[in-house]
Amino acid sequence: MNSLITCTRRLHFSAGHRVMNHESKCSTAHGHNYYVRITATASSLDEIGRVIDFGVLKEKVGGWIDTNWDHTFLVNRHDTDVLAALLSMPRAKDPFVCDFNPTAEEMAHFLLDEVCPDALQGTGVTVTKVSVEETSNCIAEASR
Repeated sequence: MNSLITCTRRLHFSAGHRVMNHESKCSTAHGHNYYVRITATASSLDEIGRVIDFGVLKEKVGGWIDTNWDHTFLVNRHDTDVLAALLSMPRAKDPFVCDFNPTAEEMAHFLLDEVCPDALQGTGVTVTKVSVEETSNCIAEASR
């Protein structure tokens, strides 16, 4: 029987968002200290005995998160009033305009299906699970 070996890197970033059409307080602009876990697997371990160096996951996926999501605001492109307000404010970084409602579930799905395959292209690993933790009580996962 073949074993499946995975490795998981935990990443942290801070960002704001608003959940459009939310029935409660999450419809108000707010922010979180997010924790993301990227779980990767490969068909075999490398010569050192790893799926991938944890630093590569931090550099490639964490680097994408730092550039695009850390210390900015994730906003749905249809949330035009919030987008206009964000663009009118002084800022060091533009908001991340997305085609999805920036829930933890959608963020995990986007990282799994869009970001990780591009960021890790050529490494020989496949990301099989991404979890996004908004709070210690609220965690969403996307997996394949």
